Amino acid sequence: PTETIGVILTIFCLSPSVELHVDSAQTMVFASSGGNATLPCRFWFEPELSLAREVRIKWSRTSAAGGPEDDVLVAIGNRSRSFGNFRLFKGLDSAGDAALIMTELQLNDTGRYRCEVVDGLEDRNSAVHLELRGTGVVFPYQHPRGRYHLSFVGAQQACEEQDATLATFTQLFQSWKEGLNWCNAGWLADGTVQYPITRPREPCGGHGLGPGVRTYGRRHQHMHRYDVFCFSSSLRGTVYFLQPSQKMNLTEARRTCQEDGAHIAKVGQLYAAWKFRSLDHCDAGWLADGSVRYPITRPRTNCGDSEPGVRSFGFPPPQHKHGVYCYKAEDQ
Repeated sequence: PTETIGVILTIFCLSPSVELHVDSAQTMVFASSGGNATLPCRFWFEPELSLAREVRIKWSRTSAAGGPEDDVLVAIGNRSRSFGNFRLFKGLDSAGDAALIMTELQLNDTGRYRCEVVDGLEDRNSAVHLELRGTGVVFPYQHPRGRYHLSFVGAQQACEEQDATLATFTQLFQSWKEGLNWCNAGWLADGTVQYPITRPREPCGGHGLGPGVRTYGRRHQHMHRYDVFCFSSSLRGTVYFLQPSQKMNLTEARRTCQEDGAHIAKVGQLYAAWKFRSLDHCDAGWLADGSVRYPITRPRTNCGDSEPGVRSFGFPPPQHKHGVYCYKAEDQ
């Protein structure tokens, strides 16, 4: 046994040292909801090999909010297994190219993606961050019981229920530059709590601070309670106001949309219609979460503030009478 081990070690030591390298040309990729994205990743050996080796490639993802890392694609040679709308790049010169192709991007696809290449006992990896930006709208959201009732997990769920996702700092900062002014602090995707101020005032950090995005930093995701900033991107359908001969309570409003071949609209859908389709209607209507709102792109008398936006009457008792905003998907 001792002689056998000695022979193996001698052969190993006489083998030339080959080092595996993995790199991404970009550390950040930006895309928009519903579109496609390519996350770059290349690998090579030094010194260069005369014969190609069959390596194992694995892409995994950690959401923008953190948490466990989940596999999205695993490949060995020409065999691969995908856990979603993912595939590897295969081009005319694809040797060493492990780029990840993503199609039909959803709002919750944002996060940190790790490309890992394994050659025998050696493995190397590189990371790329994906963020959805461009066409989109950030909106503040409160729990029906009022201000500061959402834990971080509750904030995630609230945005998802409104056809949106937690906004990132980049998205909130862009919205602040576009004029978003909101004095209530809200969760962001990275677990921080922040709020955008364009007009400094006493309850919002005081007059001594200039305009900007105020931050409370990272907060305890289970113990602390705040509002949330949600982000909604593409709108694949139509939002419209509906009021038959008379106004309706919440139950009647849901039924009215269904009878019209639609669903009662969600808050994110109303904001997206206001932002992307210039929806402008000076009548308050029920939404799916039990709130009553209306969108204004052309401010005018008796239609709320002097700035464009989505006006809110909060969460009135469900027996109150209003119109309703319905959402009809494109395939409907």
